[in-house]
Amino acid sequence: MFVAWRDLRFARGRFVLIGTVVALITLLVGFLAGLTGGLASQNVSGVLALPGDRLVLQSSDGAGPTFGQSEIMDAALTGWREAPGVTSVTPVGIAQTRAEADGQHAAVALFGMPAGAAASEVAALAPTRDGEIGLSAGAAKELGVSIGGSVTVAGAEYRVASVGADVWYSHTPIVAMTPTAWASADTVLGGDGRPTVLAVSGDADWSAVAASTGTSVATPLASLPHLETFRSEVGSLGLMIAMLFGVSALVVGAFFTVWTMQRAGDVAVLKALGASTRSLVRDALGQALVVLLVGTGVGLLAVVGLGALAGSALPFVLSPLTTLVPAFAMVLLGLVGAAVALRPVTAADPLTALGSAR
Repeated sequence: MFVAWRDLRFARGRFVLIGTVVALITLLVGFLAGLTGGLASQNVSGVLALPGDRLVLQSSDGAGPTFGQSEIMDAALTGWREAPGVTSVTPVGIAQTRAEADGQHAAVALFGMPAGAAASEVAALAPTRDGEIGLSAGAAKELGVSIGGSVTVAGAEYRVASVGADVWYSHTPIVAMTPTAWASADTVLGGDGRPTVLAVSGDADWSAVAASTGTSVATPLASLPHLETFRSEVGSLGLMIAMLFGVSALVVGAFFTVWTMQRAGDVAVLKALGASTRSLVRDALGQALVVLLVGTGVGLLAVVGLGALAGSALPFVLSPLTTLVPAFAMVLLGLVGAAVALRPVTAADPLTALGSAR
């Protein structure tokens, strides 16, 4: 690393420039990853928090089931309840509408489910009386109400019995109701009051039961593509992150390609003096690693700082998955780009340094 450290000190301006570029790309990737995590949470957190090992959907038109079109028929509900190995079946109705409280309006997702279901963030919101509702933290904030307040949903007034976790469904905060109250509200909204999804638990032959009941079954995580907006939203943001990773590898690789070509003569002299190719490669990659670590470190600090500020106004998630993982990927891809640029190092001819090519 002797030559690498001397290069870093001698050409500070160039390495500060590439380090700044790396920091900016890290900031873009980290901020986009945090925003993607926040948007995904506001889209699917309610689904992931349903009380069950598997989620069951049913499509009446023969097409692939979605949460927006699923309706669980009575025969399918009975079939799942009587299936061997199934220990619990919780029907959950889902509908989206607007709620009003003290002149404030908000789009909400109505979840109808019985109280006392298996422990989960959504089940904890379920009220015990038809005239009551449970609000997620987001719904309570947007409507400006607390426990004991009144909220109007689908033309009926309900008392707020509880305020719970901040869970969302398709970017709308969740409001929990009893199954009877939800069926009435769904009928007013143009539905037929049938449950949307079954949250089931146990150790059954899931495929066999699904085939016999004409339904589809999957884990909560595997059910997320059945949300209409999930795949397109996460896919587009994920593509942007992947493209930024590719740009980072190309930028770092291009910089070190030019830099290595400029010092090809010095490398040849070192080879003529007996330096091995392995030591020169280690020297060049070590130099790239220093630049990448400093650049990604600065970018990571900026992501954490700006993310903490943006969290109050934007759906932003700060976690190791949205900070450390992108930073590690940046360093790794940067090293790959730098390694590709090492051809002049490995191919340098010591005779060139001795003037034989002149």
